[in-house]
Order: sequence, then structure tokens, then C-alpha cells
Amino acid sequence: MNPAGPTDQSRAATNTADWASTPIGRVAAPVREQVLNVLRQAILDFQLRPGQRLIERELIERLGVSRATIREVVARLVTEGLVTIIPQRGAIVSTLSADDAADIYEMRAPLEALAAQRFVERASEQQVKDLRAAFEGLERMVNASNLERIRAKDAIYAVLLEGAGSPPLAQMLNILQGRVRMLRATSLSVPGRPEQVVQEIRVIVEAIERRDSELAAAASATHVRNAARVALRQLAHVQELEAEVEP
Repeated sequence: MNPAGPTDQSRAATNTADWASTPIGRVAAPVREQVLNVLRQAILDFQLRPGQRLIERELIERLGVSRATIREVVARLVTEGLVTIIPQRGAIVSTLSADDAADIYEMRAPLEALAAQRFVERASEQQVKDLRAAFEGLERMVNASNLERIRAKDAIYAVLLEGAGSPPLAQMLNILQGRVRMLRATSLSVPGRPEQVVQEIRVIVEAIERRDSELAAAASATHVRNAARVALRQLAHVQELEAEVEP
């Protein structure tokens, strides 16, 4: 299933009835962690779309767990920014306003620049090769579905953060990961943007391969600023369309 672009948010399903899921099995991991991982991944893969209601009864029936477990997991997803509690409506998959998106991009730019710099300083030659391989995977996904492109980009950042060797930096970026993924779905849905992303990431990878930390950091910040410009313009356009249809 392709992720919901911004124009899909207003058409999101009102409940979880069309979400493909299976009951939680009995494995070593605590049930609460299993449910958390299942719901988080469903949101990140856009099986549960922005604005979609998370109906407690349906989640209990579909996942085969207790009400207490569902409530604990929803509370955790709220802290991660993936779920929002709306008075008189309940829990919904979070949507991002233009202001939220702008703030997230402002936070991302210096963090990703630092990740690139630390990768140059600390990554092994094998990790540099792994980064090149992940980038080539992204190149192959230019004409694929939005979700496949997002997953390919996730793979690049996974290698980058591992090679950067900074747990605090990884923690900060992972906190933003869910909301960043929503923004990637917005920016990568814009015609021509996937090709631009490949060119921007190529500059970062080539700078890293030359062990040029200054250029790698600058190229990373430029990439985030370009993504911000595209996504914020798209979000503004969607908000204008939604305003036109309001009674």
C-alpha cells in the first residue's frame, strides 16, 4: 500500500476496520512491546493513515489483547508524537501542521549535519561501503512506490547513524523518526522530488567517501532545507484546498 500523501489525509478512514492485522502471538517479547511495535509500524507504513481514528474496541478485537495494554500503548504513541488525543473524539493518528513541520525541519538540519560529520570521523571503511550500497538501493527506488522510496531512505539513515557512533545523536533523531517519515511521504510525493533527493544524497555520500566532513555536513543541511521547502509548500497547498471545502 502506498503511503497517504497530504491530499489523502482528509479522506482517511474513520476507524481501523480496513487495517490488515493479526492477533498478537505468544513470543518472548512482552505483549505490550509487541503491540507497540505492530501499531507503530502500521502508522509508519501508512496502513493507519494520518487523521484515522484508533478505536479501542476494534484494536482489542483485532490484536487479541487487553484494554489496559491498548491504553498503555496508545499513551506511549502519544509521547512519540504518532498519536494525538482529540477531546470528544479519542485517539487519532497524528497529522502535522505546517508550523509543526517547519519546527521539525529546523531541528533536523543541524542533527543530520552532525550525523554526517561524525560518520566521516568515525565510520569504518566497511560502513562507508554499506552507505554506498544503501544509496544505490535508493537510486533503484526512484520510480517505485512512495513507501518503497521511504524505506530505501530509512536504510540510508540507519547506516549513517550506526557509523556516526553517537548514541545521544541517534536517540534524538529516532525521537523525530515517526514525524519525519510523515514529512518524507509529503515531500517524496511531489513530482520530480525523488530525482532531486537522489542527487542531494549522492553529494553527501561522495563527500563522505572523500572523508570531507565539512562538505558532508553542509550537503546534509542543504538536503533538509530543500526537503523543507518542498514539503511546506505542499502542506500549505493542501491546507488551502481543505479551507475551500469547509462549509
